[in-house]
Amino acid sequence: MNSISGVVAASHRGLRAAGLAVVGLIALAFGPSAAAPLPSKAPNIVVIVVDDAGYTDFGAYGGEIATPTIDALAAGGVRFSNFHATPMCAPSRAMLLTGVDSHTAGVANLPESTPPAHRRDPAYQGRLAANVVTLASLLRASGYHTWMAGKWHLGHGPGDLPGDRGFERSIALDATGSDNWEQRPYFPIYKQADWFEDGKRATLPADYYSSRFLVDQMIRYVDGKPDDGRPFFAYLPLLAIHIPIQAPADYVGKHEARYADGWEVQRRRRYEGAVRTGLIPAGTPMGPMPMNVKAWSKLTPAEQQLAARRMAVNACMLEAADHHLGRLVAHLKATGQYDNTLFVVLSDNGPEAGDPTVEPVFKLWMKSVGYSWGIKGLGGKGTYAAIGPGWASAAAAPGALFKFYASEGGTRVPLIVSGPGVRKAATTRAFSIIRDITPTLLDYAGVAPAPAPAAPIAGRSLKGVLTGTATAVYDADTPVGLEAAGDSALFKGDLKLTRNAGALGDPAWRLYDIANDPGETKDLSAAMPGKAAELLADYRAWAARVGVAEIPSGYAPDREVAKNIFLRIIEAFALPLAAIAAVLLGSVAYAVYRILRWRRDRSNGEETMGRTFMRGLIGLVGLLALLLASRFWISPDKIGAAMGLLPDGAAGLGTMRADMAGFFGAAGVLSLMAAARNERKWLVPVVLMLGIALTGRALNLVLTGGGQVLIPPMVIEAVLIVITGLGLRVLAPKA
Repeated sequence: MNSISGVVAASHRGLRAAGLAVVGLIALAFGPSAAAPLPSKAPNIVVIVVDDAGYTDFGAYGGEIATPTIDALAAGGVRFSNFHATPMCAPSRAMLLTGVDSHTAGVANLPESTPPAHRRDPAYQGRLAANVVTLASLLRASGYHTWMAGKWHLGHGPGDLPGDRGFERSIALDATGSDNWEQRPYFPIYKQADWFEDGKRATLPADYYSSRFLVDQMIRYVDGKPDDGRPFFAYLPLLAIHIPIQAPADYVGKHEARYADGWEVQRRRRYEGAVRTGLIPAGTPMGPMPMNVKAWSKLTPAEQQLAARRMAVNACMLEAADHHLGRLVAHLKATGQYDNTLFVVLSDNGPEAGDPTVEPVFKLWMKSVGYSWGIKGLGGKGTYAAIGPGWASAAAAPGALFKFYASEGGTRVPLIVSGPGVRKAATTRAFSIIRDITPTLLDYAGVAPAPAPAAPIAGRSLKGVLTGTATAVYDADTPVGLEAAGDSALFKGDLKLTRNAGALGDPAWRLYDIANDPGETKDLSAAMPGKAAELLADYRAWAARVGVAEIPSGYAPDREVAKNIFLRIIEAFALPLAAIAAVLLGSVAYAVYRILRWRRDRSNGEETMGRTFMRGLIGLVGLLALLLASRFWISPDKIGAAMGLLPDGAAGLGTMRADMAGFFGAAGVLSLMAAARNERKWLVPVVLMLGIALTGRALNLVLTGGGQVLIPPMVIEAVLIVITGLGLRVLAPKA
């Protein structure tokens, strides 16, 4: 079976390599020597992604958070009031950078939330497909300089990093997120924070703060550009305001009083801000808060203060991001490049409502790695916070729900475009979707899409609504499908057919008029059954065309992520838990032995029960040893790290696999022989082997300092020595 899997995997790698080679030939064919020359004033392009920003988070969208840089770009360009992304980051980013549907791109779900049943499906690989050409590849082949600084999350295997997908320079994080103060993971599903600079693993500076660092990197790329007259494409996907929400101390504290009224009041304020700034008409209905949001009045004063501080940290994190974006804008102005720069500012999905800090198991992990989550110093280095569903619902106003749901709260996000060739101080209500960004920017740059066999671009250029020559991007008869992790939607004109797979969602198909009801408060499917059936047929045709897979029963993306987090935490604590279990097992064994010994001394009877019990314990020792042997053979890196064994390179892993699997395998077989035959002689080499191992660990601990990682294996070995030693006393001698 393993050999078959290896052949299949090798064939997949071969096909992927061949696909990338084809794409490379396409890029060469579209190189500066072959492609049409760029327009004499082809604009620089800066694309800024604010991670998990809600619809009304920016000041220009009615929010109270100070975002003067973003607001100025909005005042000098076009705001989109009906722009949509997918409800999760990686599929949105795949569409943003390619112009194709996320399923075609190979990133239809987050790798972290993809169900096992989908992991062999080409649409759910979590990395860009070989036949997909990125915006960066096309622009670079046409003469642009291309740079990236920020979150990638589109694969980090061979051929998957930004440098392999068209970026000339890059500093990239390949994960859903990371700590903003240090180079460490924010979730236990990651063993490390995977940062890559120009394709090689990178180490972050000691004074790292994510927004400042990423803007500094982009300014360096701008300053390092040769004076060759060629424009640049700068992709700046920030970590702000993804969890963990963290902000500099000089920002935190000034907003806390603003949020003391609670999330119900805040949601109403955001709604009023959207009306005031012209995003939605007055009288637009707004749905109720989600069912998982506790009423603010039901919180204790201490809970209210902590919740208000969390939202204040979130606001300050966005303010800090905006401040650093202002430094980039100021630098472009100072160097004379601003007037010819096209800016795009958007979010990748609705606001994040998950709050892992309330989960007991997650608290155990946070405590073990040194995170605090109380009010003291919240937002600073070593602290962890999230806004939770109450504040997320407020940030999504007037939309329903939030990230991970195909509702308007999870998919309707801000989009601002400004620069040369864009009308100023305008708002468009035209429906658009994130896959429209790539064809729009190609249109402004004067660059053609890649020809076949590359996947064709599915999005449409927004240039008509940006210049004012068009009022719509899609006509009322054109269906636009969207799906991520079972959350589905079909847009057609002003209508939207949708269903949601999550715990707060509704698995039934519902029909809404999102032009007049963005809160999705009135289901029209009963009143308009013909339209509901028409849109459902359109959805099914689209889903079959792009390769949407059937969602397993009971699946929800947030539950899948939570399950993976739980399993990783259990794996991280497996060895200490095993040590505790071994101590308890040894204690029970010794207690039973002493009782039976006392009874034997009193009655001089047979130890039949004692031997039977001890044989069972010895059998358990044998099974445990064989389990460890199998773990060393299958995953020597993981079990080795847990036991304080850190070999370097394939040869080291191979040696550890052979030696340690052989060691524990022999101990397991001998223990099982002793239990099966009721003969103590088989335990003598087991005691010797365990004794040698424990002695070696003790010497290692004394000579090197070792660390806490060496303690649990030593405890386990000591208890196993005690159990096998008791077995030597209880089991029968050789017949």
